[in-house]
Amino acid sequence: MSYHHYYVNDNAQANGDHEVHKDTCTFFHLMKNRTYLGYFSKCEDAVKKARERHAKVNGCCHCSLPCHTT
Repeated sequence: MSYHHYYVNDNAQANGDHEVHKDTCTFFHLMKNRTYLGYFSKCEDAVKKARERHAKVNGCCHCSLPCHTT
């Protein structure tokens, strides 16, 4: 089982989603306002943590595909 550091983008997407990314994501460096969520083995745990901060959360379609819903 591999673990990753996860972050949430505090700037919402056009649809209102705050995306959760691994620190290895291609788009990670583009997030200027981000909050560290923790070190998790699955994106579902990171998304749950992000929902403590933002009401509308979604996984990145590139690095957290199992949690990408919209």
